[in-house]
Amino acid sequence: MTALIGFLNTIFWGYILIYGLLAVGAYFTLRLGFVQFRHFAEMFRCVTGSSAGDKNGISPFQALTISLASRVGTGNIAGVAVALYLGGAGAIFWMWMVALVGMATAYAESSLAQLYKTHGPGGLYRGGPAFYISKGLGLPWLGAVFSVCLILSFGLVFNAVQANSIADAFQGAFGVPKWLVGIIIATVAGVVIFGGIRKIASVAEVVVPFMAGIYLLLAIWVILTNLGAVPGVIAQIFGSAFGLTEAAGGITGGIAAAALNGIKRGLFSNEAGMGSAPNIAAVAMPDPHHPSSQGFVQALGVFIDTLLVCTATAVMILLSGVLEPGSGVTGTQLTQAALVHHFGVAGGWFVAIAILFFAFTSIIGNYAYAENAMVFLGQGNTAGLTVLRVAALAMVIWGALQTVATVFDFADASMGLMATINLVAIVALSGTVSALTADYLRQRKTGALPKFHIAEHPEMAPGVNAEIWK
Repeated sequence: MTALIGFLNTIFWGYILIYGLLAVGAYFTLRLGFVQFRHFAEMFRCVTGSSAGDKNGISPFQALTISLASRVGTGNIAGVAVALYLGGAGAIFWMWMVALVGMATAYAESSLAQLYKTHGPGGLYRGGPAFYISKGLGLPWLGAVFSVCLILSFGLVFNAVQANSIADAFQGAFGVPKWLVGIIIATVAGVVIFGGIRKIASVAEVVVPFMAGIYLLLAIWVILTNLGAVPGVIAQIFGSAFGLTEAAGGITGGIAAAALNGIKRGLFSNEAGMGSAPNIAAVAMPDPHHPSSQGFVQALGVFIDTLLVCTATAVMILLSGVLEPGSGVTGTQLTQAALVHHFGVAGGWFVAIAILFFAFTSIIGNYAYAENAMVFLGQGNTAGLTVLRVAALAMVIWGALQTVATVFDFADASMGLMATINLVAIVALSGTVSALTADYLRQRKTGALPKFHIAEHPEMAPGVNAEIWK
């Protein structure tokens, strides 16, 4: 079984997804006329112009913060450090590139999630890849496969991994026993997730901006106090990316190592095309009331995660001078060493606290996605969701105590399958995405507030809830 899982991960992550996610991002960037660049301001307009959802949904800002809760995890702290260690400073350039094209993919999948959403138990909006695979492509069985994969990876295993990161960080920084950390995290997470999507949204919209804001402010302080070294770091990033300068990091491969590690970090961090964020994008009440507006919101999420938060980690490491190829100091240890350099002993403590916030919000964000998948599978009742919640919390405690490498490999294979299914689905529905985008931009160009009426688009009507988009 271990050999099979290893083989699947090699196929998914070594070939299909690395090239597939990039290709799909480039495809939507071109087909939609570079929408993420030409209409960048629209992303902010769709978030800031809306603060409250209707009784059947959450606000676009809440949907953004929940998706960021899942996206911004320990990978933003440890993963970026690994990319720098293995690929050198040039890895950051390629991380930026994959995020820029990934914004178009995120736009496409979340627009589709909005279009094909429906009412779940209690009237709350529900949707996501499983729904547009079922309703848009007429393949409910494939939507079910996607849902099972999402529950296994995001709902269960990845939460164990996040808990493991918190337990390791707090044991190392403060000497707190892992079992105690696991119980505390599970208890606090339980209070949130047993409150359902609305409770998760109310917590995320406060905690996520706070945690990301503090982290970015620290990075800005590091930049300001090392202003003279900043041009050199920028030159290092671009020079290393194209082999023009000697890499300050990277243990093998030169340009190839920089590209591979930067691309992987970008893809794994921002989740564009993975089919995760659309699950919460569908729950939002978009403002303007058009599927494309939530697409713009989630494209902004990719920008914040990678272009801002991941870059913050990279800048603090590169300006510290602690990156040493072949030293063995990588991951969380490398980020911690960088912050200790900038802030003294307090920097090490801050990394542990940052991991706590980043990982905890990932746990509640990941659960929100899994809940949507349960609804698609017809298990969105009290009994079904209680089983999911208890299982998710049990994985948090287990993950805090155990080495989760083997089960994490299984989750990687599961996520690889769901991402592959999602990529095929959104490309198959790309004509619909293109039509939605044209409709939105046409209305915006006339000065009107975009509104979507399904009656005006009979070619999209099959599978779309006419009551929602009347």
